[in-house]
Amino acid sequence: MRELRFERSGRLAWHEAAEPRLREPDDVIVRPFIAGRCDGDTVPIHRPVSRVMQAGLTLGLIDPVVANIAGHVPFKGPFAIGHECVAEVVETGPDVTAVTIGQRVIVPWAVSCGACPRCLRGLTAKCARAAGTLAAYGFGPSCGPWGGMIADRFRVPYANHMLVPVPDGIPALRVAAASDNLADAWRAVVQPLRVRPGGRVLILGGGAKSIGLYAAGLAAVHGAAVVDYVDRSPHRRQLAASLGARTPARAEGDYDVAVEATSTASGVRQAMRALAPGGICTAVGYYLATGTRVPLMRMYATDATLHLGVSHTRAILPELLDWVRRTGFPAERVTTLTAEWDQAPEAYCTRTTKLVLRRDPLGGD
Repeated sequence: MRELRFERSGRLAWHEAAEPRLREPDDVIVRPFIAGRCDGDTVPIHRPVSRVMQAGLTLGLIDPVVANIAGHVPFKGPFAIGHECVAEVVETGPDVTAVTIGQRVIVPWAVSCGACPRCLRGLTAKCARAAGTLAAYGFGPSCGPWGGMIADRFRVPYANHMLVPVPDGIPALRVAAASDNLADAWRAVVQPLRVRPGGRVLILGGGAKSIGLYAAGLAAVHGAAVVDYVDRSPHRRQLAASLGARTPARAEGDYDVAVEATSTASGVRQAMRALAPGGICTAVGYYLATGTRVPLMRMYATDATLHLGVSHTRAILPELLDWVRRTGFPAERVTTLTAEWDQAPEAYCTRTTKLVLRRDPLGGD
């Protein structure tokens, strides 16, 4: 069986791996046929960050929790990569009742049981039964024995809870990023707009590239009075405009909702200073440094909220997928490169906003 592994910056390759097998009665084996490249995967692929980050951890310049997630030499290869996919069920354990063989499903990026107190509160990326700081696909052994999603097949535990069927009528390419990036954008704008309906939305893009674009489209459709998308990339600004956003050179006025997708501390500060009184900012990037100089007094004076943390995809997916089914939201517009499955080692290294890999499902289109 093949799986795609990150070896070092700029290099990925197919490797032989052991065939996945059912280990628990509620396990499932799935065959992914659509896979998205998460924005975060480009960090080690496009930059030789491992040794630099190791030095930063040693010197106390990078928060030590990074080592718990990505290893003491962060992103050191080889490890199986990929944590966004649409898959088809190919084998089920005897206790699996929620899905059937041949069914198309979304597999969330983080492993969760669905029954512990954290999962019941919606914190499915912090499941108490899944060991470690983060239990997830595609980040290497520090995040557990789950491997990556760009593989011939892989195992899914707690399948009655974990797997979310794709509703009939949704093209698989439309929800290629539902495992992570699309769901992350949903929690960053749709949920805050329920608190501030009709609010003005600011999105600072360029780091978490596809998340910012999904957020722009979602905000526009969910009744935001204004959606301003700020990014240095002309191409991404054009994509954002096609999804209903304005593209000013800088933030204009006060905003009720902000999405910080630059993955920089300066972006956090800019977003917080752009909030109107009572505004909500969700930061969706990686912020590695031990100090970010968050403008706390400004936040105090404006009664601002900063929401920072991993996305709890499994808790969001049923509502998100049903909404996509009902509205036909064209999330596939954010995809800037679609490549064949066998081209994964080369395609995954491409400098593009959103890569999606595809192969034919066993059940046909």
